[in-house]
Amino acid sequence: MDWTLALARLIELDTFVSVWYWLTVIVTWSVASNWLIGVPFDMLFRARKLGEVELADLEALVDINVRRIVSMNELFAPAFVALIAFALSALCALSFVYRFELAQGLLALAAPLTVVVMVNMRLAHQLYAAPLTGRALVRKLFTVRLWTQIVGMVALFFTAFYGIYYAISSQQFF
Repeated sequence: MDWTLALARLIELDTFVSVWYWLTVIVTWSVASNWLIGVPFDMLFRARKLGEVELADLEALVDINVRRIVSMNELFAPAFVALIAFALSALCALSFVYRFELAQGLLALAAPLTVVVMVNMRLAHQLYAAPLTGRALVRKLFTVRLWTQIVGMVALFFTAFYGIYYAISSQQFF
């Protein structure tokens, strides 16, 4: 086999039948569900289980990240919203009008991630307006993580079924 053909097969842009796409989806959702407003889940878990020092560290990190997110939103929110809207609109057009498979895969990944980003932004603004401390903060962060995981599971479910439908309908396995 020619090495250029092997390299082309390795990096081809098919999404739903490519192991690279599914690895990207898995890593993306793992990272999205592990980090809430810049706080890693293990820190949240340790604050819930261990004690006051870990809880104080969590509160400090949440405070830093909330102020950082809110200040970045004040500066760049209109441009950020316009860029995300343009990117999602372009992906929708490429996916549904032109039936471009890579755009369909990226849309299946980007649309639910946009929801997760909006939930995290909303959480940051809520914590900026009315800061929580102690166990109430831990409960709130666990609730947001649960919703992030629910969005991820629903997105993975629909992406997998659409990928199966796409692969069967395009007869790439037959």
